[in-house]
Amino acid sequence: MTPQEASTAAAKVCLLAPVVPVLVVDDAAIAADLAKALVAGGLPALEVTLRTPAALDAIREMAAVPGGVVGAGTLLTPKDVEDAKAAGATFGVSPGATDILLDACEANDLPLLPGTATASEAMRLLERGYTVQKFFPAAANGGAPALKAIGAPIPQVKFCPTGGVSLANAHEYLGLSNTLCVGGSWVAPKDLVAAGDWAGITALAKEAAALS
Repeated sequence: MTPQEASTAAAKVCLLAPVVPVLVVDDAAIAADLAKALVAGGLPALEVTLRTPAALDAIREMAAVPGGVVGAGTLLTPKDVEDAKAAGATFGVSPGATDILLDACEANDLPLLPGTATASEAMRLLERGYTVQKFFPAAANGGAPALKAIGAPIPQVKFCPTGGVSLANAHEYLGLSNTLCVGGSWVAPKDLVAAGDWAGITALAKEAAALS
């Protein structure tokens, strides 16, 4: 997979809904129910972060949910890429980008949303062919004003800002011409997940899906 093909595929994922839930799953047994609740609320693109021992099993469970498009977040190494692809992930997300990681994603035909935090990093990824990138950590790097400023000289790159994005500020990012969607964890709060309140999560998803 070429970087250009990866960016085209990543753009399609980003355009499915204004918000991509960023999920930390501790128990794979609830993964399918969580995915169904989010999909029912209008958020089909799901990022399962590889931050827990249950993450890969959660991806396997979610990949079987109709209407869901499941990806793996926190990709750091080639092994992460291979494991995520084997578990059923159809896209990947990384906090940053290294040549080794980019090579692995391209070799394994896994579309990647590579992380960037500065204009130089965005330019380097653009030079390689990645026109769709993740802006991370968004809030810590100046939020929507910073992303707008980066977009002025580099309009070719579109972003999915993640990190510190919430229902309260998502519209600030979504109003930018260089933002395709945002990534956020607020649609699946730990207390609702722990309680198995799938209706509550669906309600939060519907609220997020209505953002523009």
